[in-house]
Parts: sequence; C-alpha cells; structure tokens
Amino acid sequence: MYDYDLLVVGSANADLVIGVERRPGAGETVLGSDLAVHPGGKGANQAVAAARLGARTALLARVGDDEYGRLLLDSQRAAGVDPVGVLVGGAPTGVALITVDPSGDNSIVVSPGANGRLTPADVRAAGSLFHASRVVSVQLEIPLETVVEVVRSLAPGSRFVLNPSPPRPLPREVLVACDPLIVNEHEAKVILGESCVSERPEDWAGLLLAKGPRSVVVTLGAEGALVASADGVGRVPSVKVDAVDTTGAGDAFTAALAWRLGTGASLAEAAAYAARVGAAAVTRAGAQESYPTAAEVEAL
Repeated sequence: MYDYDLLVVGSANADLVIGVERRPGAGETVLGSDLAVHPGGKGANQAVAAARLGARTALLARVGDDEYGRLLLDSQRAAGVDPVGVLVGGAPTGVALITVDPSGDNSIVVSPGANGRLTPADVRAAGSLFHASRVVSVQLEIPLETVVEVVRSLAPGSRFVLNPSPPRPLPREVLVACDPLIVNEHEAKVILGESCVSERPEDWAGLLLAKGPRSVVVTLGAEGALVASADGVGRVPSVKVDAVDTTGAGDAFTAALAWRLGTGASLAEAAAYAARVGAAAVTRAGAQESYPTAAEVEAL
C-alpha cells in the first residue's frame, strides 16, 4: 500500500509576473503591468496541480529561508500537499521572471537559487518517501545529478515520469527509466539533436522511443498531444478554450497524466484527461492558482 499517489521531485520558485503588450527586442524597454508575485516552479506547480485533483501528493524540493520560501510552503499546505520533503536553507528561494502578452503566451527566465542546491544526498536521505510513492515525477530545474539519483532511488514497482524542461541531453540511465518521457516540440528537438531529421511529431516520438524510454508523450499545444509506446502511436485531441495565461499549463498536464497513470489508466486515457486539466488551467491567470479541481475538470 502506497502512502502517496505521486511524489514530485523538483523546483519551487516565486513567479514574478508582468503583463506586456509585446515582448521587448534587444536593447528595448517596454512598459508593463503592476508586478504580481505567485508561488511557482515546475516541481511545486505539479504537486499543487495533482493535490487539487485529489491525488495524495508529496513534494521533495528546496527553498530559501526567506519570504518567498514561506509563500511556497504556505501554497503547498493550502493545496493539500504534504511538504515533509521540502528542505529549507542553503540559498535564496528560486525566482522566475515571467512576461505574459495579451494572447496568454509567456517568456520565462529562471534564477534557480535553492533549487540548484537540491543534491543527490538530499534524495538519498528521503528514501522513505520513494518507497511510499506509487509514481515519481521530475523535471530539470534541479541538478541533473540529482535526477540521476532519483532514478537510482525508485522503489520496485513505482513509475518514473520526466518532463525534461528546461531541456538538455540526458544520460541513458535516465531515459530508460521514463514511462513516459513528456516533451513539447522544443524539448523533443533538443533531446534528439542531430537525429531530429523530420518535422513530423510521429517521427520525433519514434526516435525518442529508440533512445530507451518505455513510453513518450509529445505535447502539441492547440493541436493536442501524441502518445507513443511499444503498442503504437496515437493522437490525443486538444480541448478548445479561450486562453488567458499559459503559465504552468504544462506542469498541470504532467501532474494530471502522472496521477492518472498511477490509478491504472492507459497512456492515451491519462493524456486525454491531462489535456482537459491543462485546458482548464489556461483559462485563468497565474500558475498554481489556475489549477482546477477534479469537479471543475469534469464540468469542462
């Protein structure tokens, strides 16, 4: 019996958000809206998104002993996440500088801060969390050596989900553990490198599977998603909504998919549900505060 449906290992940032009419070019200054501060970071976002849906969720992360760190811890507790694995100190809390344009698209620059101090030793010290968790979800806003240690710490029978964002080449030890590897177009092309010789997502999925993952999900924005495994390749349609802010939508998708896989859903079923969760998230401003409950997803 698992104590947690999902353990998220990853980043926790304060999102500093400014709305702009358009993004500035090189050397250009543009005026924006008042600054808004929100709890964010891919790891913290995923944990909140899963907990809002009803998943028993824990977070392993590191924040600073500062105002932003307290903001993040308060947000996790309010959503129902168990913050037992959140470590405090070592560096200031990570910060993401985000601009959002009128269409809802965003540009993000991240200062990792304490996220860069989440170490393999921290993962080893949290061994009991891994043995208590059905699914483990990770991103790449923490050191790659820490991600490798997560793979080595997985309990027998647990499932490993990776969203390689921000993307970088991955060691085979990590790739072969992924079930699934979740990528968007940009992330797929970075991981494939010179082997990305096609513009067809179906080809990207096949090439990624050849690198070792047990399954692959390629998110395609308004075009939905593509799922691929040894059983074949299939498309998952998008859910049409009026987007307000896409910040954190990918994290909501990943969290929902990881949780549903742990409940026994097939990859296609989990991706279809995740698409609905992501669609609901983009209809509201912000990241964590935009995430829907299970009832809101059903009503979409």
